[in-house]
Amino acid sequence: QVQLIESGGGLAQAGASLTLMCTASESIFRRYTVAWFRQAPGNEREYVAAISYHGVVKNFADSVKGRFAISRDDAKTVFLLMHGLKPEDTAVYYCAMDRMLTRFRLASISRADEYAVWGQGTQVTVSS
Repeated sequence: QVQLIESGGGLAQAGASLTLMCTASESIFRRYTVAWFRQAPGNEREYVAAISYHGVVKNFADSVKGRFAISRDDAKTVFLLMHGLKPEDTAVYYCAMDRMLTRFRLASISRADEYAVWGQGTQVTVSS
């Protein structure tokens, strides 16, 4: 099965930028919609952004809209570009692969249970 690994997290000052990467073990990854979620201690897992399997449709949570960007290289990597970081962005960030091949649906794009494969997460900490 496909395995996902997130990287790029770390400590950043408020207002700074970080780029996260989600790298897949298998090339079939390119045929699935991929999303980013984040979870802070004591909070539920929160949807952040998603990118369609073809890479041309992108969706963002209101909390990050205008600050974050998502892209993919059409091979094995999806990127989350984070700008203007805020302390409330502090969380473990996870990437996840859709349960179904070559679909993109807005109605359930933010539901964690719509995603079948998850990475182990990468910590992002933003200081004031």
